Amino acid sequence: METPFSLISEEEIKNNILPRYRIEALEIKQIKFKDTVKQRAVYKIVTSKENYCLKKIYYSKEELFFVYSAMEWLFHYNIGVSRIVSTVDGNKYVLYKEMIFIMTNWIEGIKCDYDNQEDIISCSSNLSKIHHYTKKFKAIAGSNPRLGFDDINNSMYKHFIQILKNYNLANQYNDKFSLIFKEGFEKNFTLAKIAVDTSSKINLNNLSKSLCHLDYVNKNILFDSNHDIWIIDFDKCKFDYCIHDITYFLRRILKRENTKWNLQLVLSCLNKYEERNSLNYDEYKAILVYLAFPQKFWKLSRDYYNNISKCNQDAFCNLLSKSNEKVGFHYNFIMEFSDYINKKFT
Repeated sequence: METPFSLISEEEIKNNILPRYRIEALEIKQIKFKDTVKQRAVYKIVTSKENYCLKKIYYSKEELFFVYSAMEWLFHYNIGVSRIVSTVDGNKYVLYKEMIFIMTNWIEGIKCDYDNQEDIISCSSNLSKIHHYTKKFKAIAGSNPRLGFDDINNSMYKHFIQILKNYNLANQYNDKFSLIFKEGFEKNFTLAKIAVDTSSKINLNNLSKSLCHLDYVNKNILFDSNHDIWIIDFDKCKFDYCIHDITYFLRRILKRENTKWNLQLVLSCLNKYEERNSLNYDEYKAILVYLAFPQKFWKLSRDYYNNISKCNQDAFCNLLSKSNEKVGFHYNFIMEFSDYINKKFT
């Protein structure tokens, strides 16, 4: 049945998309729907033999060829990934009502448990494996190259200046949110300054490059019944600096209550990663930069002051207060991690 949030009806899927795969569904379950600029939807297609994942993607077919190339490259090196299913006429997608749909096999598994250190370490090892085998990755002809390689110092500096501007706005408005912002400003500003100063000393030429998933978080990391790892959802993948994947993975863990700013856990992950890929001084500095910058503090204040007339002030105040409660742990972590790096490379 079509819900208020459906992109297309179940009947449309059955009559216009599944026949292109010669698939007859016993059941169609809408798993996710996002009606944003990057509109997407995910459906579980249940059949008598196996299950599939049908996804409406938000990028072009040329970018899809890049994503397909990434998944096939990893499959070739025995890394557990979902694979795109071909249509009966050999295409990798179905075009319906100017929307692009892809089908992959459905991976049965349980998402990575961030409260289980063994799971986290296994994920770090798997990420290292992905990077190791994709340093020479090449996409198929017709792909739109997806390249990262942002200027780290330039990015950090822009965010740093935004925090300073927000401080001036906080003094101007002096409302409830602004008072909470100023209470947490000193330590968050220090963390931002560390990120900017350290980023200015990184030689980008020394940063390793590979295919990066760029959404390597527990919802996309599944353990099957044999506890083998499977990676899903390559929508954001790019050829980029390896440290972007590493820090995205670590930040998601470190901001949780049960694992907040746990230095020993981070070092265990990095040590496991380095069993296959060694990390140099510039890469450790880059990891420090991305872990140091107060992302939540910057983003909340940016969004609040950009939409101050129509945002939910109580919600923003609550989120910023919770962020400020952890800034002491964040600050101590960065001081200790910085000391560790200096000792490791001197």
